[in-house]
Amino acid sequence: MNDIESRIDTSRPHTARIWNYWTGGKDNYPVDRAAGDEIRELHPGIGAYAKADRLFLGRAVRHLAEREDITQFLDIGTGLPSADNTHEVAQRVAPDARVVYVDNDPLVLAHAQALLVGTPEGRTDYLDADLRDVDTILAAAARTIDFSEPVALMLLGVVIFVEDDEESYAIVRRLMDALAPGSHLVLSHTVTHPDMPDVDEAVAFWNEHGTPKLTQRTPAAVARYFEGLELLEPGVVSCSAWRAATPTPDVAMYAGVGRK
Repeated sequence: MNDIESRIDTSRPHTARIWNYWTGGKDNYPVDRAAGDEIRELHPGIGAYAKADRLFLGRAVRHLAEREDITQFLDIGTGLPSADNTHEVAQRVAPDARVVYVDNDPLVLAHAQALLVGTPEGRTDYLDADLRDVDTILAAAARTIDFSEPVALMLLGVVIFVEDDEESYAIVRRLMDALAPGSHLVLSHTVTHPDMPDVDEAVAFWNEHGTPKLTQRTPAAVARYFEGLELLEPGVVSCSAWRAATPTPDVAMYAGVGRK
């Protein structure tokens, strides 16, 4: 057993693997599928959240590459490879796009090679690091990304794992402070909402049985991550509603894109 394999715990359900299960992936274990099914019983629409978040990623990256001329992406909290990963969407528009993925999940690391196959003109890299290790991330990402030029910082469903509010805001500010004017923040976050009480029950189940534990925040608290940035229309909304071509039901995953 190599070092990566020894770090993979298959005895407890894990967020990235359950997310993978809900989106139709194969990189999960029986314990993840069992937990995913239990959560889905508590909140039948939960699987739609994962798919809506993935579709939001595609729309946001495509917009930034096509309309904002962004060709550099720092994707922290990458998750397991799926269809239309950040580099695939970006390099369809800009073949020379550069993408750095960051995650500290050993299973994601084991599958990182799937994330490193991009266009001949572009570059992709993968860092094994925690979101909290801001200095480490920026120093290592500088091997691929030119921080004197605009960058899209992708934080999809990852700051939910930082329990302390002020710490989570400080991390995002430090990352954005290091980026050039014209850079963008793309962020999604699970919310607690009075119209969606079953979400709270599903999250409580997860935090009792799964790892890592997650923190819900209100839509207003999610909007605070974009303070000091110019929010792109339609602002911080359900990720299923962010520039979607056809209306779909709101999900308890809110998202936005802001320009520095």
